[in-house]
Amino acid sequence: EGPVMAVLEKGSPRRESRSIIEWLNDERVRSVLYQAIVAIAVIAVARYLFVNTSENLQARGMSSGFDFLSGTAGFSIAWSVLPYEAGDSYFRVYLVGIVNTLLISLVAIVCTTLLGFIMGIMRLSKNWLISKIAAWYVEILRNTPLLLQILFWFLAVFSLLPPPRGSYGLLDMFFLNNRGLYMPAPVPGDGFDITMIAILLAIAATYATAVWAKKRQMATGQQFPTFWVGLGILFGLPLVVFVATGSPLTFDFAARKGFNFQGGVSVPPAFCALLLALVIYHSAYMAEAVRAGILSVSHGQTEAAYSLGLRPGMTLRLVIIPQAMRAVVPPMISNWMNVVKNSSLAIAIGYPDLVAVYMQTSLNQSGHAIEIVAMVMLFYMSVSLTISMALNYYNKLVQLKER
Repeated sequence: EGPVMAVLEKGSPRRESRSIIEWLNDERVRSVLYQAIVAIAVIAVARYLFVNTSENLQARGMSSGFDFLSGTAGFSIAWSVLPYEAGDSYFRVYLVGIVNTLLISLVAIVCTTLLGFIMGIMRLSKNWLISKIAAWYVEILRNTPLLLQILFWFLAVFSLLPPPRGSYGLLDMFFLNNRGLYMPAPVPGDGFDITMIAILLAIAATYATAVWAKKRQMATGQQFPTFWVGLGILFGLPLVVFVATGSPLTFDFAARKGFNFQGGVSVPPAFCALLLALVIYHSAYMAEAVRAGILSVSHGQTEAAYSLGLRPGMTLRLVIIPQAMRAVVPPMISNWMNVVKNSSLAIAIGYPDLVAVYMQTSLNQSGHAIEIVAMVMLFYMSVSLTISMALNYYNKLVQLKER
């Protein structure tokens, strides 16, 4: 009777329902099941949006696809790093916008990081005046809209500069007026590529020296003048090669002729205003991240460094900052990404970035709104993910390693 009842219970519906409940209560099964449901829902929504958009475009007689990229763009661009002429393709316009955006973003990121570190350290200064100046800098600029700062620099500063006739000059090489900043343009000659190779080798040698010096210090405790040796390699080697190859580099200087400057290289006022606004605004956030990172380091580290005879400057550079970077890098990732994304506000002052020349002018002419918006979103997403991956990799390197 016992084995018979066991067989009956095993095949009973109650036993089967219990096994299904136990199967659904399995954490691994639920995880896969929920992910599959979410994936199906996302695919269904995406398919609905695609079909609905396609039907609406057909109903309105609007074409879709990326064939327009080879079409002619019938407009000119005020300023571009890449060579561009009216009549080039829309894809060329896309590249011009990308390069202009990357240029302003890269320069702004470098300047933002340097100024942010300076202001963050100044906020922790024992000098009352210096710390208060840095505090007011952070509080005022961080709580003012970026768009207003961009408009201020463009309308209240650069637009009020004198005309080319009354330009502000420096060493007869740099000129600033209401039409932009004029600088000497380098003109490389034959053999300058050898100097460029020497520069790359100097950078590699400087990095190798820094790595060797750090390992040597960890092993022996002896410091190596890495900064001065690296500086000598970085500038000395290219300079020797440059002179040995006959100095194959000249400069084309800007000179005023008529009502404007000719020659050299010019940067429009919109670029200068946008750069200053991005750097000043985001450096305030960077300063707070640096201050928080430094404060996260135990004061005992400073006392230990002083007890070993390190000066305050060396203590900050060798002990405090390396440990503070563990807390500085995560907010710095967001700050760098915001610099790139906020550069799109350049449309307010006419700087020809990607949004201005491609998402506005090209979109109005071609009518391919979906494709253009998607390409612009893809660019900003790619840049943001690249910044995130690079800094996350660096963040892993500076984290504490447990034994």
